[in-house]
Amino acid sequence: MLPILFSIGPVKIYTFGVFLVLAFFWGCFFLWKNIRLTAYKEEEVFDMAFISLAFGIFFSRLFYVALNFSDFGVSPLKFILINGYPGLSIYGFIFGFLFGCFTICYLKKIDFFSLVDYFASPAFLALGFGKLGAFFSGTEVGTKTKIFLSLKYFGFDGTRHLTAFYEALLFFFGFYLCWKLLFEVRKEQLFHGFLLPFFAWYFSLVYFLFDKIKENHLYFKTKSFNYWLSLILLLTTSLYFIYYFRSPIKKYGKNFIQTIYFKARSAFKKARRKDKKTD
Repeated sequence: MLPILFSIGPVKIYTFGVFLVLAFFWGCFFLWKNIRLTAYKEEEVFDMAFISLAFGIFFSRLFYVALNFSDFGVSPLKFILINGYPGLSIYGFIFGFLFGCFTICYLKKIDFFSLVDYFASPAFLALGFGKLGAFFSGTEVGTKTKIFLSLKYFGFDGTRHLTAFYEALLFFFGFYLCWKLLFEVRKEQLFHGFLLPFFAWYFSLVYFLFDKIKENHLYFKTKSFNYWLSLILLLTTSLYFIYYFRSPIKKYGKNFIQTIYFKARSAFKKARRKDKKTD
């Protein structure tokens, strides 16, 4: 792994920092491409995005400090000095970002649920680059494994799962799915705001699947905070989608059962005809 990409004299360029810049750049680029499809003013949307990023960073730090209060106490310096006392919460960032967007939309009288669809695909793209940075820099380490897809990390014994790399691939795929679904929303095949619960479902699914094979966890008391929150979100959004798509699911199930029934009936009739011929 390569925590420092290169050095220029005393100045060190960190790999994870470079990928965060790439995540920011490509996320903004695709947000701009999405907004160009709409009547929203680009400067208003980007102002909202930058302010919401500040909200996200603040809440990300706040969640982490709250879950590790015994290490931080009530010291404002420990809260601010992230280099000396590192730690952020990804869920805190997402909730903070959405809270910032919702607040600004409310103040400016913009329909939040119509606008949030255009943020989903850039968010997944940024997450994909962020996870690639975590993989190449070695900041996220998997648990021990003996499978051939594994790496040895500096400071850790044995070979480890490539959890950050797996997550990056799935987030890039999530970007592709959201990009396609956005046009279904625009054609009104799906309701405005659909990509918000889809984002929550897909993100929580990825974190739920890989949290058990990560070395470091953010704990709430003795439980993994990300694992249990992902499970709650995954179940909630799954039930929501089952309820929302209940009519198509019911129709598909009915057609499926009828198809099996008629095929079985046809096969039974053919078998009876053969038996009569042989007799």
